[in-house]
Amino acid sequence: MSPEAPLRLPRVQVSADRVIGELVGLRPYRPGGFVVRPEVMDGKLVIHNYGHGGCGLGFSWGTSQLALEEALKAESRECAVLGCGAVGLSAGILLQRHGFQVTIYARDLPPNTTSNIAGGLWLPYFVGDEGSLTPAFREQFQAAARHAHRHFRSLVGSHYGVRWVDSYFTAEERVAVPCYFDDLPELFPRAAAFGPGEHPFPRRHARRFGTMQIQTPGYMRAIERDFRTAGGRIVVREFRNVRQILELAEPTVVNCTGLGSRELFGDTELLPARGQMTVLLPQPEVDYILGIDAEALYMIPREDGILLGGTFERGIWDTTPNPHEAERIFQGHRTFSDNMEKP
Repeated sequence: MSPEAPLRLPRVQVSADRVIGELVGLRPYRPGGFVVRPEVMDGKLVIHNYGHGGCGLGFSWGTSQLALEEALKAESRECAVLGCGAVGLSAGILLQRHGFQVTIYARDLPPNTTSNIAGGLWLPYFVGDEGSLTPAFREQFQAAARHAHRHFRSLVGSHYGVRWVDSYFTAEERVAVPCYFDDLPELFPRAAAFGPGEHPFPRRHARRFGTMQIQTPGYMRAIERDFRTAGGRIVVREFRNVRQILELAEPTVVNCTGLGSRELFGDTELLPARGQMTVLLPQPEVDYILGIDAEALYMIPREDGILLGGTFERGIWDTTPNPHEAERIFQGHRTFSDNMEKP
């Protein structure tokens, strides 16, 4: 259903003198989707919570809720969490709220985690290959989506840096969205389709969804502080193999190691999906998220800068910015922005 009046939005100012940096991160991607399941290893309960692809931050509270439900089946209330990104911290906090004594073990702490450079929004993109997602995963996905959405709604406000924002996806043909948008319509308010002449974008069609954006740096500081304030302990430690993990004193372990699960737990389906972004100076009047041409390019506004993406390069471990990709991203966004209608 199209809105009655044409849409007007400010253009992003894409110019070389506004570039302030490049960011590169490795998403923990599995074609079959994320893993949340228990496993008993040498008498220790290991609950896996990894492989979120491009929605680790946005789905962190959801999959951690599913992991908590498995942990509550154990008799002990002592738990180790592996990883101190958004998934590990949310798992630790939920466990604390249910009476667990929690220690987080991690090689890297905020601000040096992949979560800290994530675009930061509740939007289930890059979850997996739709042809590889089983009915069982779809059911788990929907449960995690609803849990995550509910948790982030409770965090909206300046303290955690969570806010409602509109997301637009554009294409020459009618915009196709992943199947789970149709599975969860109640989680995407303000949904609308725009045809030619009804929006300012230099494409024929656009779709809009309301979602929540997370100002990632401040959010990560806030939830780490919450965990520590509630008595949580964080130990800097790198595990070389699964045997070292099984030697931990805690009888229950929640594995939130992301890409580390490939080597530590032998999940060869897990791959890095390299994402590169160009960062522009902040532009406060830009308060919408943009996806261009089936996710080839995207724009996410944050307080610390406008993020222009991006890439999704499977199997690439190198985190050095690629100048050719940087040029493609920059020129693609500049051309798109220059051809938007002025508000």
